[in-house]
Amino acid sequence: MLQVASQARILIVGQAPGAKVHDTGVPWNDASGKRLREWLGVTPEVFYDARHFALIPMGFCYPGRGKSGDNPPRPECAPLWMDKLLAYLRRVELTLLIGQYAQAHFLGGTRKATLTETVAAWREYEPAARIPLPHPSPRNQIWLKRNAWFEAQTVPALRARVAALL
Repeated sequence: MLQVASQARILIVGQAPGAKVHDTGVPWNDASGKRLREWLGVTPEVFYDARHFALIPMGFCYPGRGKSGDNPPRPECAPLWMDKLLAYLRRVELTLLIGQYAQAHFLGGTRKATLTETVAAWREYEPAARIPLPHPSPRNQIWLKRNAWFEAQTVPALRARVAALL
C-alpha cells in the first residue's frame, strides 16, 4: 500500500497498513487517514495525487492485531525497499514521519527519549525537512487531549508548510 511518483514533493512515511487499508489496497483509507488529511489541510483528491504526495509505510503488509492495536511493521520491509524508493523520489522537499517506527528509522540517534518529546521538538528536525508527527489513529485521542499544543501550534505550521509546497 504505497503511492509514489517521481514528481512528489511531500513524502509521508507511516507505520504499516491497518486492516481496512489492507482490504481496500488504498493507503490511509481509514479514520487515521481522514485525520491526517485534516492535519495537512488537504482534500482526498490532493492527498491521493501522487504528483503531490508520496505515501510509503515502514511495512508493506498488515502486521496483524496485537494486545493494544496493530502489531509493529515487519522489520524486514524498510531495510529491503526504503532506500530504493527514496532514490526514486528526488523532488521531495518535506518528509512527514508518522509514529515511532518512521521516526526511529529516519531520525536515529537524534530522536528524543519519547514520541511526545520528539514531536514537541519538531522545529529541530525542520532544517532537514523532516517533521515528526504522532499517529493520527483514533486510538491516540487521549494523547491529543493531553498534548493540546500539537493541534494548536504544530498543525497550523504543518498546514502552512504543506500549502507552500502544493
